[in-house]
Amino acid sequence: MTRVWKWNRPVTVREVLEDLQKERSIAYTTVMTVLDNLHQKGWVRREAEGRAYRYEAVSTRAAYAAALMNEAWSQSDNPAAALVAFFGMMSEEQRRALTDAVRIVQLPESPGEKPEENPGSAGDHGGR
Repeated sequence: MTRVWKWNRPVTVREVLEDLQKERSIAYTTVMTVLDNLHQKGWVRREAEGRAYRYEAVSTRAAYAAALMNEAWSQSDNPAAALVAFFGMMSEEQRRALTDAVRIVQLPESPGEKPEENPGSAGDHGGR
C-alpha cells in the first residue's frame, strides 16, 4: 500500500516491483499476489490496461491505518485491556493527538443536545 500511496496515481505491478527492488530482491509474482490480495480485500481498485492491471488506492493511508487498528482491537478477547496496553505504548505526542481526536469525534447524545460542560468550567453554575 505504501508504494501505491507514494505515487498517488494508478500503478502497475512492474512499477511497484522496480521500486521495491531498489531496496531488496523480490519476485514479480510476489508483488502481483500482494496487489491482488489488496484488490480482493477492497483496498485497491484495478483497471485493465493491455495485458496488465493498474492499481489505485481506494482510501487514504489514515483510513487504512484506522481500519487495521479497528480490526486488531475487535479481535481481542478483552478490548479494554488491549486499548490500555496500546495507549501505554504511545508517546506523549501521540497521546495528545489521541485526546484531540476523541474531542473531535465526541457527539451530543441526541440532535440539538449540547455537549456537557466540564465541571468547574465557566459554564458550571453549581446546578443553578
